[in-house]
Amino acid sequence: MAVARVNPTRMELTRLKGRLKTATRGHKLLKDKSDEMIRQFMALIKRNLALRMEVEEALHSVLGSFMLAKAVSSPTDIEEAIAVPGKRVKIKSGSKNVMSVEVPSFLVDASEKGETFPYGFASVTGELDGCIGEMGELLPKLIELAEVEKTCNMLADEIEKNRRRVNALEFVMIPEFKETIKYITMKLDEAERANTIRLMKVKSMIENRK
Repeated sequence: MAVARVNPTRMELTRLKGRLKTATRGHKLLKDKSDEMIRQFMALIKRNLALRMEVEEALHSVLGSFMLAKAVSSPTDIEEAIAVPGKRVKIKSGSKNVMSVEVPSFLVDASEKGETFPYGFASVTGELDGCIGEMGELLPKLIELAEVEKTCNMLADEIEKNRRRVNALEFVMIPEFKETIKYITMKLDEAERANTIRLMKVKSMIENRK
């Protein structure tokens, strides 16, 4: 490990020991943060997988109902039935903090009044009714899936950044501080021994003169 270019003085030694202490504490905090982020990330991944399977299964069912409705109803009747939405849904967007990462948050508000089926039941079949009803129930799950997937992506990026910081401290900065402290300590010890030998020689010369 390379030694930083510094003056081998006691002041520099004290300064480096302080920086080493700070870096060691920072490394521990970042490592703990990384472990907690990974724990939360894995929980979100499981939730994302469960949601995706649920949504894909529901979409498959909706598509089957819609294809059946197209088979037994005329295209004109279906187009007229779904041309005008019966209910409006508000989606409130915001953000929340997950391990110092601002991730999106969505809230579906379906409290507005309206008809779920804004058409006459005589013109279409029950398959289309089921299709529209299932899609209305599926919307909150779709929004939640989008929120969870985006959160997973943002957490994955932050985990990677945090991992690079931890590695930089663990394998570069902390070893460099330790090597530099060892180098300065060795130089100071050499200087102290040299001073001791010099004093002993001076003392010997003074005694010889006497």
